[in-house]
Amino acid sequence: MPRILGVDLPNEKRIDVSLTYLYGIGKKVALDILKDAQVDPKKRAKDLKEEEVAHITNAIQKSGKRLEGDLRREISANIKRLMEIGCYRGLRHKKNLPTRGQRTRTNARTRKGPRKNVSIIKKVEEAK
Repeated sequence: MPRILGVDLPNEKRIDVSLTYLYGIGKKVALDILKDAQVDPKKRAKDLKEEEVAHITNAIQKSGKRLEGDLRREISANIKRLMEIGCYRGLRHKKNLPTRGQRTRTNARTRKGPRKNVSIIKKVEEAK
């Protein structure tokens, strides 16, 4: 099982798909990295040799992209900054609501969580 930047890549998948398991690498960037490293994208991850893994790691580091922990920290810092300055997007993040203009009267269940039932409480009149 190849290990790149502290992440174990799945053995049975093609290397172009396996690289997308790294946070911050999508399909296009994975193909660009493999092109720079001169590795066949159709190869399975388990079939890679040590030197090919080293070439891929060097190509990732040369690209200068923020990946994994650095990217996660940067994104969380951006969200904290928005919340601190109190802008609209920051308030939406604080309240755990959609931040990009989606409707919330219906839907938005992923952000809002499961429905909370509001039951009507009927007053029981005392029999006299």
